[in-house]
Amino acid sequence: MGRLFRPIAHVESSAMIVSQTPSAPPRELVDLFSGCGGTSAGFLSTGRFRHLYAADFDQWANQTYRLNLGHEPDLRDIRELVDSPELAGWAANLIRRATAPITLVACAPCQGFSSHVKTKSDRLDRNGLLTTIGPIAAQLRPREIFIENVPDVFATRNWRQFVTLRRDLETEGYSVRARIINFAQLGVPQERFRAVILARFGAQPTFPEPTHPRPSDYSTVRDWIADLPRLQSAERAADDPMHQASTHRRSTLQTISQVPKDGGNRPVGVGPRCLDATRSAHGGYTDVYGRLAWDSPAPTMTARCRTPSCGRFVHPEDDRGLTAREVAQLQTFPRDWTFVGPFDDRFKQAGNAVPPLAAAAFASHIAQGWPQPEVEIGETEIHDEPIGSSFSVLIPGIRRRKRVAAAANSD
Repeated sequence: MGRLFRPIAHVESSAMIVSQTPSAPPRELVDLFSGCGGTSAGFLSTGRFRHLYAADFDQWANQTYRLNLGHEPDLRDIRELVDSPELAGWAANLIRRATAPITLVACAPCQGFSSHVKTKSDRLDRNGLLTTIGPIAAQLRPREIFIENVPDVFATRNWRQFVTLRRDLETEGYSVRARIINFAQLGVPQERFRAVILARFGAQPTFPEPTHPRPSDYSTVRDWIADLPRLQSAERAADDPMHQASTHRRSTLQTISQVPKDGGNRPVGVGPRCLDATRSAHGGYTDVYGRLAWDSPAPTMTARCRTPSCGRFVHPEDDRGLTAREVAQLQTFPRDWTFVGPFDDRFKQAGNAVPPLAAAAFASHIAQGWPQPEVEIGETEIHDEPIGSSFSVLIPGIRRRKRVAAAANSD
């Protein structure tokens, strides 16, 4: 069974639906770093996968996963599992329980690879999580592996971890491909560029075809949140505790109120002076305090998307930041998805998640036997060299080329 991941303007309810009965038994899903359940929700929605195991080290995310998906994740640090004698027995137990091929999804926390991290290894050592996947695959022997992360997992400073992962998987008989994907091409209402690594045992993996190939096809902010109740700072919708606006300081409200509606940027001279100094020095932080545009995709929702000073996270018209429900919708969660935990943690869970709609596209592609589409989704295929110091500097050029190509095709 699965839940609907569609614009709320076109859906009355995200009640459970039954997919067409598959010709083969559902694959067994193992979700490591499972978070609040975005990847699992997408895979399960196809009706071609079922729970076998999930694990995460975040207690609030685990409770959200259990509440919405009905499966209790294991509260554990995957690094400790890999480094312990328990690994072989853990994998053998899952293999005994499985009645169909195992699919492994392993979308490790992305912060350690982000372009905002300037040190060789972030203080929580999250970079090392990527290299836990090879030893787990060697014991678990999944049929296929799906990995999602930020594009800078392929940057120079992180290249060694990716090469180690690829080498470990190829040693075990997997073919590995890696691409940078714009999830807007799968219907997600964000320009959300992400690294996707696919591994398939004994055969070459393929990437699915884009469902929304051109910028004119992209889903928009309006499609997904326009019919949610309008709120001001500190207000909450009567029938939805997830649709609650932050209580902003007076200075924040004064800044937001001067930002033009529907996609506007913070005007020079408005808000903290340090932002103007930074902008004049190197053009940085132009999105800070910016508003979403109704008829465009949103920028990437992040763990800090509750805070207007952290990016373009202001409502298109209301003088406030986004609510957890709006972020969850832009991440394509069902409208009735409930996040457990403190107020700020709701945003962290939603922003860190893999959008279920994108996960479902890859799940369907895998379940259909990895067909070879005429055009595979992806901006950049990763081979034997890193992408450079950061992918973020490449994004404006990618967008520019897309607009030029779209204009040429319309002539």
